[in-house]
Amino acid sequence: MLLQPIILLAQNHAGSTKLVMLGTGTPFADPDRSGPSLAVVVNETAYIVDCGPGVVRRAAAVAQKRQLPALKPDRLTRLFITHLHSDHTAGYSDFIFTPAVLDRNQPLQVIGPPGIRRMTKLLMKAYSEDMEIRIKGLEMGNADGYKVEVKEVTKGEVYRDENCVVEAFEVKHGNWRHALGYRFTTKDKVIVVSGDCTYSESLIAMARGCDILVHEVFSEAGLQKREDRWQRYHSTFHTSTGQLARIAQEVKPGLLVLTHQLTFGSSLESLLEEIGRTYVGKVVNGMDGDVF
Repeated sequence: MLLQPIILLAQNHAGSTKLVMLGTGTPFADPDRSGPSLAVVVNETAYIVDCGPGVVRRAAAVAQKRQLPALKPDRLTRLFITHLHSDHTAGYSDFIFTPAVLDRNQPLQVIGPPGIRRMTKLLMKAYSEDMEIRIKGLEMGNADGYKVEVKEVTKGEVYRDENCVVEAFEVKHGNWRHALGYRFTTKDKVIVVSGDCTYSESLIAMARGCDILVHEVFSEAGLQKREDRWQRYHSTFHTSTGQLARIAQEVKPGLLVLTHQLTFGSSLESLLEEIGRTYVGKVVNGMDGDVF
């Protein structure tokens, strides 16, 4: 049984915590949604979760539009990965190298499940010639900005600084041996991110009473329109609207933000309707660029 963690944070914080939805998409190539990614922004520092396609440019756009300098490319220095599915990691090379080219002056810190170290090593090898030219050539790039410090984790406290404490917990995501959710505790908010998962008791234990729960979802009505193999897949790997309503009833978050929304031909409004049959709390469809 998972116990609710007791967190003690320094009391010298200023400002408030913001949740920024950078990418709310799925493997479907929706031109209006970047791949899965979000940011928890605290005191001018951004903590990014996942790096789907388009993450760096989406972060740059939000930084400019919403006046959040923490999301400028050269400030992207902390990344948390939930699992290694391609839609959550296809932007990883972009996250490593684009900010480095744009004068990130310190190593990128990456925390994720077992396997992220190997993925990182292979990407660095693939781009070794690029780095050689950029660092030792006429660009005179900052070598520190191209470094990646990787920490593989499964559960427990995985990160702590003056702004926040981050805890990882394992969730159920089909055949993946390691799939993580994250709980961010700051002075003024608790934000829990599900990652990709089906109904997971561990998430309920870690999220109970949180301020914001960011959770993936698929439409039960929409899934019935898909062929059998996809019905089997999604019901094993992902969370239905009915399951999420049960989760929310247990957790009672201040706000439930839907992401990775699989409608399968249904509407975004239908997701809210399906959840609302059981859960009456505040629920919103997350969109790229939303700030909570």
